[in-house]
Amino acid sequence: MQLDDRSNCLLQEVITNPGIKNKDLEEKYGLSRRQIGYSFDKINDWLEINNLPRIERTRQGLFIVNPILFTSLHAEKEKAFTNQYLPSDIERAEMIVLLLLSRNEELSLFHFTSALDVSKNTILNDLKIAQNLIEPYKLKIHYSRQHGYSIEGNEFQKRKLLINVIQKILEMYNGQVWIQKLANITKEEIQNLHEQIEKVESKLNLKFTDEKMESMPYILSFVLRRIKQGKIINSFHIHYDELSDTKEYKATEELLYNWGDIPTEERLFVTLQLLTTNVSSSELLTEETIPDLIQAVDEMLRLFEKMACIVLQDKEQLLHKILLHVKPAYYRIKYKLTISNPLQETVSNEFKELHHLVKKSTKPLSDLIGSEIPESESTYLTMLLGGWLSRQGDSIHHKTKALVVCPKGVSVSRLMQSNLKELFPEFIFLDALSVREFQQYNLDYDVVFSPVFLQTKKKLFIVRSFLQKEEKYRLRKQVLQDLHGYMPSDIDVDIVLDIIEKHTVIQNKQALMKELQQYFTNNQSSSIKQQPETTGKPNLSELITPETISLHPAVSSWEEAIRLGAQPLLENESITSSYVEAMIKQYDMSDPYIIIGPNLAIPHASPEDGVNEVAMSLLRLEEGVDFAKDHPINIVVIIAARDKQQHLRALMQLTRLAVCKEDIDAIIQAKSAEEVHEIIEKYSVE
Repeated sequence: MQLDDRSNCLLQEVITNPGIKNKDLEEKYGLSRRQIGYSFDKINDWLEINNLPRIERTRQGLFIVNPILFTSLHAEKEKAFTNQYLPSDIERAEMIVLLLLSRNEELSLFHFTSALDVSKNTILNDLKIAQNLIEPYKLKIHYSRQHGYSIEGNEFQKRKLLINVIQKILEMYNGQVWIQKLANITKEEIQNLHEQIEKVESKLNLKFTDEKMESMPYILSFVLRRIKQGKIINSFHIHYDELSDTKEYKATEELLYNWGDIPTEERLFVTLQLLTTNVSSSELLTEETIPDLIQAVDEMLRLFEKMACIVLQDKEQLLHKILLHVKPAYYRIKYKLTISNPLQETVSNEFKELHHLVKKSTKPLSDLIGSEIPESESTYLTMLLGGWLSRQGDSIHHKTKALVVCPKGVSVSRLMQSNLKELFPEFIFLDALSVREFQQYNLDYDVVFSPVFLQTKKKLFIVRSFLQKEEKYRLRKQVLQDLHGYMPSDIDVDIVLDIIEKHTVIQNKQALMKELQQYFTNNQSSSIKQQPETTGKPNLSELITPETISLHPAVSSWEEAIRLGAQPLLENESITSSYVEAMIKQYDMSDPYIIIGPNLAIPHASPEDGVNEVAMSLLRLEEGVDFAKDHPINIVVIIAARDKQQHLRALMQLTRLAVCKEDIDAIIQAKSAEEVHEIIEKYSVE
């Protein structure tokens, strides 16, 4: 293997000037960060082949050069590095795919050996690699004596493959020259399309990224060539109504004005290329064509803040930045046009925990799009949020990361996690896991809470599944003492409020108390003295009475189960109709946190969503309804809580009932509300 000119030049620069930064190289040689990264991958491959140490790069863009290289490579200056670039076998395979998708004539081995200047045996090996490259697209390389080599399969998949291959070859050294040579494209044609795309930028009031501006003329050229060759997309899952009203569709009409009669499906496909292209700036956050996008991104950021225990600064500005990425990503995900992200593996390895939290926070986006967010797209979001946190001098690396591990099932694990989150709001709780899941867990963490002993090198705190008030207080002191070496002093928020009230007028006492609690809890030198528990916490049998128990044979959906189960509480005015809608809106079937045991679910929402007084109701179904995949539920208990305290005794009693299969089965078989209530009374003791 020999180095190309660009890689050789960069290597000599770093050896001569080891203090140079990545950004300096970008400016000096007019290269993008990705191009430099690509070259250093090649340099390190070359160094390894020559048994020399690799050149490493830091997060700050500095280069770490082993002293051995200064001595070894000084002698190499005497040798002449070749000016001829030799593509790797994968790069040749990508070029073969490009030839097959761009040429209309019959292609033989001779065409490939002539174009790539390698032997027949090398090409035969490259064809096998090319087949592996196209298999994910459900395409196949076919050969016949009459027609030579061709790619068989769905035209839409061929277009996706073509776009991916173009972008890969452009990342190579002299990539543009290779494409123009292999596909017989003139510089004039590319320049003409480039100018037309710049007009589109002006019309849409946005700026595409430099990387996309480089690839789009080639993509359009190849797409138009295939249309002329009669290789048309026939059946298409693109919705005309969704795209035809966009500014991008109108821009496409102008772009294709001189290209004759082009089918509607193809116009929509070109529109998608504009819609899915990343932009570096835009005057508009979004359009009416994607309703609720801003709200979904805002909810995503709030969810991330909650899970990462971080307050994002200048959130409006960050929202705008993310929308620039999310709008094209919306169409890429929806229409299955996502491609691999070259930084995916790097980001996943370097920012594993941050990436994990970002993926968990993308639920509002996936709900809006109707599809899971692919790894390549969530990687970009991790990069954006990671960069923003660095800018504001914040990082999850400095926060305590905790796990909850419980052998008693998902429901108890989640209940434990919820209680511990309240007790340690300054911790990031990454996951609630089973013991087996914990044994295979590969993210970094600092603390584990579990009711059982676990093999771990990190801090392990053995805690009961259900903690009483005094146990919580002792646990917090113990954990902070072990982690930080101090005992937190007590701060009584009520006393602080009394002092403030002596000297000023408090306009919203409840909001002020909430903010003070959050501030004091996040300050690691103190802990909040909890409010004394109020007396009069009702037992389970006092909340679930025969009047709030209803028995039905079956329902058509989990939504209907929630509405039917909540009916007694609506009738006695414990809740409002808005509370019912909030329960339905907040529930996520992919994350069934409300399922606390086999056959039992506890739908609930926040007190401010419409709770008039603490209450519970129970719906018993003879035939279970799915609240999650493979989770049929026969017993639905609606919980309406006024605060975080009053319903807890009843909830603990209900949790004990949930793990008793005999009594759960008895409720499912019960013939009357009174029979159900008798079973509940067994658990209604302190």
